[in-house]
Amino acid sequence: MTAIGWLQAIVLFAIVTALVRPLGAYMWRVFSGERTLLTPVFAPVEGIIYRIARIDPAAEMQWYTYLFATLAFSAVGLVYLYVLLRTQKFLPLNPQGFDNLAPDLAWNTAVSFVTNTNWQFYSGENTMSYLSQMAGLTWHMFTSAAVGIAVAIAFIRGITSRSLRTLGNFWVDLTRCCFYVLLPISVAGGLALVWMGIPQNFHEYLNLTSLEGFKQAITGGPMASLEVIKELGTNGGGFIGQNSAAPNENPTAWSNALELLLLMAIPAALTYTFGRYARDVRQGWALFIAMSIMLWSGFWIAYWAEAAGNPLVHQLGVLGGNLEGKEARYGVAGSALWAVWTTATSCGAVNSMHDSFTALGGLIPMVNIQLGEIIFGGVGSGIYGKLVFVVLTVFIAGLMVGRTPEYLGKKIERREVQLAILFVLITPLFVLVPTAIAVLIPAGLATLSNAGPHGFSEILYAFSSATGNNGSAFAGLGVNLFYNISMGVAMFFGRYAEIVPLLALAGILAGKRAVAESAGTFTTYSPIFVVLLIGTILIVGALTFFPADALGPIVEHLVLQQGKTF
Repeated sequence: MTAIGWLQAIVLFAIVTALVRPLGAYMWRVFSGERTLLTPVFAPVEGIIYRIARIDPAAEMQWYTYLFATLAFSAVGLVYLYVLLRTQKFLPLNPQGFDNLAPDLAWNTAVSFVTNTNWQFYSGENTMSYLSQMAGLTWHMFTSAAVGIAVAIAFIRGITSRSLRTLGNFWVDLTRCCFYVLLPISVAGGLALVWMGIPQNFHEYLNLTSLEGFKQAITGGPMASLEVIKELGTNGGGFIGQNSAAPNENPTAWSNALELLLLMAIPAALTYTFGRYARDVRQGWALFIAMSIMLWSGFWIAYWAEAAGNPLVHQLGVLGGNLEGKEARYGVAGSALWAVWTTATSCGAVNSMHDSFTALGGLIPMVNIQLGEIIFGGVGSGIYGKLVFVVLTVFIAGLMVGRTPEYLGKKIERREVQLAILFVLITPLFVLVPTAIAVLIPAGLATLSNAGPHGFSEILYAFSSATGNNGSAFAGLGVNLFYNISMGVAMFFGRYAEIVPLLALAGILAGKRAVAESAGTFTTYSPIFVVLLIGTILIVGALTFFPADALGPIVEHLVLQQGKTF
């Protein structure tokens, strides 16, 4: 580890921290319906959309109505993208003449982008037409991110409301998120990425001959517009198969830094948005601090493991960190930082190949996902996942001190705890069960690149990433019919099976009257509460996933010390 490596991480995180308050306060004004600088620009557009769609923006929704609207919108989006991918051969903006996607791959891809996962069993530059990239994948990057944020805002309203029994209006939240939050930042960020060298055109790929005489195709297309929302919406799906490790998607250290800031900005700022809704910003900062401690702990371990390198390589007299699968432009520090941030935010974009990380270096991204991706997490999903753990922490703390658990003045009782536990059980159910099936059947083992514990890690990471709606991969797992279908199912339930108990919990909390604080009220923004929250998350994660992780990365690390690789 080097001082420059640490300085890079510290500076970037300092910028993220500086953005938390202004961006968080801005989002609070947007979703509260207050006037912003962009209101004169987008309010007329909003009105037109509401009139065309016959939406009453003043109509409030109960939790089940909000849930139905969320599921219905996502279902239509799923069908739309599936049809587009199955017919792209016959549609315009396909200068490379790419064929239609196979049914199982179209299913996997459609579910992937609708659920904000962006898992890719294909290389975009060899598979997707420009129309599919723009009207299919990029469009879903906006809408799936907006759905996550809308659900988070609905949950925040439920947990913080004093008198309302409703959660807002899904269609209004979705529209305002796209126009007031995602679109303006994407336009500015996209122009910055074009200036930094990322293509934005409709040209055919350039077929050139290098000085050495090799034929090479230079990828073009509407890349910058996809790249910016890929990071901002914590989507992660790349225009090119190498994702942000490719020079076209991430050409310089400046673009690398900007993309890192984009993927962290909204998840971090939503903690302050929550604090404003709670009428006590200390509540939001407590969540930010808990997330930050877990983020830095993971980065320290991953950076240390990658900087330490491979002991077998050291025995050959080659010293230094593990550079396998990493871009020389970003090195060990930049690759470890990206790997930790992209899995802590449910983004899934990569600037190095996680499959080539050391055993412990690869363990941290996997654990980040398995914990529910609540170390900032995805846009929307991170804050609502964290708040579910807050509910569990408050309940456990109440049992410890012999008091009725309360959060923001609302009593946490049996129904609330049951729904929170149901939410938490979704991830291990759709990670561990499919992983167990995959290692027992020929189809699950047919496309592994490695044997032994590393091969098991490839499978475990894949289902962790799918269920956690992350989308990153160990990149050693090949595509086949079994994985296309099973991972599509895991992505679908990893997203929507959690939203059901979440919004039901929000509906129950919205209907509860807050009681005044007293001398016996447990403070939920103190250092003690932050420690309890982190402890609850780690205990739940350790009890659930440690046995599986022990069979993969941990065993691989131990046998590596004895001179064996896989």
